[in-house]
Amino acid sequence: MQQYFVKGAPENPIMITDKDTIKHMFNVMRLTEGDEVVLVFEDGVKRLAKVLDASEHSFELVEEWLEDTELPVRVTIASGFPKGDKLELITQKVTELGASAIWAFPADWSVVKWDGKKIAKKEDKLVKIALGAAEQSKRNRVPEVRLFDAKKDFLACLGEFDKIFIAYEESAKAGEMAVLARELKDIEKGTKILVVFGPEGGISPKEVAALEAAGALTCGLGPRIMRTETAPLYALSAISFATELWG
Repeated sequence: MQQYFVKGAPENPIMITDKDTIKHMFNVMRLTEGDEVVLVFEDGVKRLAKVLDASEHSFELVEEWLEDTELPVRVTIASGFPKGDKLELITQKVTELGASAIWAFPADWSVVKWDGKKIAKKEDKLVKIALGAAEQSKRNRVPEVRLFDAKKDFLACLGEFDKIFIAYEESAKAGEMAVLARELKDIEKGTKILVVFGPEGGISPKEVAALEAAGALTCGLGPRIMRTETAPLYALSAISFATELWG
């Protein structure tokens, strides 16, 4: 069954006003009177809805669904600006894997240099990708997307988190494979986690020092060295296993 995110509060009947959502519902999927979909409002609750009038884009809310597909912890993925369309791939896949937010920042070793206009355009594109991936994966929430103009602004947000991990290549090379598993073993529901990844060149020693000063822990993600677009997927899969599947 198709799922759509709707802004605002639930009310009966509900009129769909977003042009992209209307196009997908009534032009692509060709919904007609009586067809059913799942609508998710800003409260994160899924509701079964039935088309009342296709020409008016109106729905009747039938019942609430108690289904909650969100991770029990809130994970923000923060990547140093990568090259090409890698951030688009990261956004789509970590949304499917349950990330609460996707952040990116200009790292010391980022090859790309984005100005404010480029960042705004990229952010708009990523928001749409996250929305589509959240609908496809039947999420209750759409992840926040935030691109930072300056690294100092990113670093200023570190106090928002309960735990911060740095996916550090040098830790992996040294054989470190215990930190992430240890910290996730008895983690509490609702814990706010930040996992930081470098761009293609990795995270600089200066950045590691700044993150460690805020309480971050460096960790390896297994014995293999992964690409910048692969490592976030590994980390989220490990977090999902530890918090949803293990015991």
